Amino acid sequence: MSSVKLAWLRVVGLAIGVCTLAFTACQYEIPITSAPTQKVQERLLGDWTSADGREKLKLRSLDDSIYIVYYDGDLFRAYHSDIAETPFATVQDLNSSNRKYAYIIWKLSDDGKNLILRNVNNKVVPKGIRDSAGVVALLTRHAGNPDLFGEEIEFKKEN
Repeated sequence: MSSVKLAWLRVVGLAIGVCTLAFTACQYEIPITSAPTQKVQERLLGDWTSADGREKLKLRSLDDSIYIVYYDGDLFRAYHSDIAETPFATVQDLNSSNRKYAYIIWKLSDDGKNLILRNVNNKVVPKGIRDSAGVVALLTRHAGNPDLFGEEIEFKKEN
């Protein structure tokens, strides 16, 4: 596969895969959990750049449990929605009128310099679920399923 095509696929995966990075991935009507499951983690706050250097992500705290995410002029609200010992996040699009949600999983490296994000696959968790209990049940049931998540997107923390 050519490097141009590979780069394009990575950009498309980033845009489609992670709501914090694009409107189109915000497709769920309801959050994973109605309230945050933990406080903001200070280590996640800051400015992040994608591994290819083209995408910028800023994470700030709104209060002790809510993040504000700034990406390419767009704002999102995010909070922890941990399920089945998995670090999920509920991400809500603040720029669109329908304010839909995306479900992502995140992993921060031990040194706090690398952040990996992956979206929940809507083929495993369909977008037609109408209550958070149903979402939680599906995420719990499929927690070990490798098909639960989409492409991995890595960001590096700016100094």
